[in-house]
Amino acid sequence: MQTPSLDARQRKALVQRLTDILLRPRETWMQIDAEDGSPASIYRDYLVFLAAIPAVAGFIGYSLIGVGAFGISVRVPVVQGLVSMVVGYVLSLAMVYVLALIANMLAPRFAGHADMGSAFKLVAYASTAGMLGGVFSLLPSLAMLGLVAALYSVYLIYTGIPVLMKAPQEKAVGYTAALVVCGILAGLLVGLATSLVTPGARGLGGGVAGLGGADAVSVKLPGTDIQIDTSRLEQATRKMEQAQAQDDSQAALQAATEALGTALGGQGGAALTPQQLRGAIPERFAGLPRTSVEARSDSAMGMQFTHASAQYEQDGKEVEIQIQDIGAAPALRLTMAAWAQSTAESENADEVERIYRQGDVAVKETYRKDGSSAELALLLPNGVMVQAHGTLGIEALKRHLHALGQQVAGLRRAS
Repeated sequence: MQTPSLDARQRKALVQRLTDILLRPRETWMQIDAEDGSPASIYRDYLVFLAAIPAVAGFIGYSLIGVGAFGISVRVPVVQGLVSMVVGYVLSLAMVYVLALIANMLAPRFAGHADMGSAFKLVAYASTAGMLGGVFSLLPSLAMLGLVAALYSVYLIYTGIPVLMKAPQEKAVGYTAALVVCGILAGLLVGLATSLVTPGARGLGGGVAGLGGADAVSVKLPGTDIQIDTSRLEQATRKMEQAQAQDDSQAALQAATEALGTALGGQGGAALTPQQLRGAIPERFAGLPRTSVEARSDSAMGMQFTHASAQYEQDGKEVEIQIQDIGAAPALRLTMAAWAQSTAESENADEVERIYRQGDVAVKETYRKDGSSAELALLLPNGVMVQAHGTLGIEALKRHLHALGQQVAGLRRAS
């Protein structure tokens, strides 16, 4: 497999885009939205290099290093490994375009704007974390860490949807969940197609069918509280195959939902009700009167998401508050908190952005140095994200939003 080469300027641009989309997704999505990037140029200058990482790493890990345990090492034959590398590389590039088509088709259902160019940019650049995570396949024992990296791609999709697909923020979680389901199904198809070409690799991770076996296996994702029951995932996949063979779309959808729930580590409890979130929204915030309020619950692919928002305005000052319950699905909660896994700070002449933890609360703040505007997000231990942005200074926003966060953190789910 051979990929095009880059000159020094192109390499610098590639590294810069990788860094920006991973560390500063909010600003980077706005830049991407303004770009007139065609799918052909994104494939040529970006995806062909990223997609090579998991393909080459997988070949080295499974064919040259091998899977070992208790002093026994098993390797995929080199010829089969090479074929698998090429097939996986090509199919992963094709899958980006297929998912872009799906993202474009889903847009109107979530009050977004259908635009194939924007949908392709969304999927292509959001796949950055997942493809970079493929480097863990160099050591098969660490390959599961690639799934953790892929979860950050889900967060990138979530942050990119409102910017590129013009969907309302409150629809972004449901839109993301629907696209994740399609991504899982597409991934299963890629694994199946690869295993058909290289059947000897199936037992080493070429497809979901090789995960289960007679005994149930529970895989705990490193650094998380998420456990994946591989036997349940295999059962759901077989149900999906049977339903598709019988042309039963309803049963296939139900099985896909089961597969998603298992792949995401199951459910974390019932979603909070709109009434619970609505009751937490104050009449006044930072001295400003509330001018509007909304609370709603939406379902997507068998998962429920609750959202509440409010506007406050007076004397030229305005603030918007959003409260989103993302804790009903542990992996989705993990992806929303992906930005909080490390401490970061960036600053320029006009703006400061910080990411840190304050006790058991993950905090992300962005503000203008002149005090004209600020944004603040808190991910609470109960899986609820509280956000605010407006024409207030960061200290005033922090003081009042942290007080609201303490109240919201006390909300409890139905057992």
